[in-house]
Amino acid sequence: MNTYNLLKISLKALRKNIFRTFLTMLGIIIGVASVIAMLSIGQGSKDSIESSISELGSNLIMVFPGAQQTGGVNLGSGTSRELEIGDVEAIEENSTLLVGVTPVAMAKAQLISGSANWSSSVYGAYANYFDIKALGIKSGRRFSQSEVTRAAKVCLIGTTVVEELFGEYSDPVGQSIRINKVPFEIIGVLEEKGAGMRGDDQDDVVIAPFSTVQRRLLGSTKVQQIFASAKSEEVSEAATEEIEAILMKEMRVGPNDEAFNIRTMSEISNMLSSTSDTMVTLLAGVAGISLIVGGIGIMNIMFVTVTERTREIGLRMAVGAKSKNILLQFLTEAVVISITGGIIGALLGIGVSIGFGNLMGWPVTITPFSIILAFGFSTVIGVFLDGTQRGRRQT
Repeated sequence: MNTYNLLKISLKALRKNIFRTFLTMLGIIIGVASVIAMLSIGQGSKDSIESSISELGSNLIMVFPGAQQTGGVNLGSGTSRELEIGDVEAIEENSTLLVGVTPVAMAKAQLISGSANWSSSVYGAYANYFDIKALGIKSGRRFSQSEVTRAAKVCLIGTTVVEELFGEYSDPVGQSIRINKVPFEIIGVLEEKGAGMRGDDQDDVVIAPFSTVQRRLLGSTKVQQIFASAKSEEVSEAATEEIEAILMKEMRVGPNDEAFNIRTMSEISNMLSSTSDTMVTLLAGVAGISLIVGGIGIMNIMFVTVTERTREIGLRMAVGAKSKNILLQFLTEAVVISITGGIIGALLGIGVSIGFGNLMGWPVTITPFSIILAFGFSTVIGVFLDGTQRGRRQT
């Protein structure tokens, strides 16, 4: 029997019970669609996390004040010796693996422009803060290191601050705002970055010279954080060890004193990537179970139809059909059901993924791997579990 006749006979047999054929392949359709949708949503979340981390700067190294312990009780970050400007200078002078270091001072302040006011976070830093944090400038300019030295009252603001104080499409460069009643000139607007990893608005921010924030807003010399940028992502770990050695010498502390804490973006990235991989695997496992259940359902349904076609099998064998011909026919039917169900399921899964992403505003990444995996798995189930077993039983 040639391939054309075999396919023709199989399609004719499936058309006789079109509704039952559809119900038979429904398990494959749902299974394939769920695998693609689950993997797409999981991969999209992982890509979104990695994108957020890369926007912060993959070489970023952050130093925080340590936590003091009393009677075995951790008193929280910053309760140990505070970071000082001398620590920043020591890192600048002695490091060999860094391209930039800046102290960071932070304050929560009320912003006022005319009759509009808004509460936002104000960060004080050196001029290289923009390079270390990979911040772009939408309009205007950065402040210079000379403006940091003389504590100039200038600042850059995020797009959220622009919208709240000046209107959505305004360009406030050159205008003035009051930050806790201190007048500042706006010299630039930061490029939009959107929500951060914790859901915070990265555009609701004001950045000003470090010395200005210290003197005008905080009234102290406290360094709340130190940000540094390694020469490359490959040397980030070595740069972290270098900073640790410099600070231990500067603070005259040992490795167990917990006078400071160091975090790198690679640590955060690895932790979040591990969590994302676990989530993707879990989603794929749940969807894979539905695909297996669907395949078993197909096998059971088609086994039931064997008795209905016993006379057909007997007549075909009586007129000379061989067992392998009958086996090939049922195998062809299984292949048709599996491939058709796989195609419909793949299209449904892609549609559901895109629709869910648009409806919920979640990131969705549809990869060829998820489609090939789901489609290939459905074919294996349909052909080997259904066609082979069914053909053997009928012959």
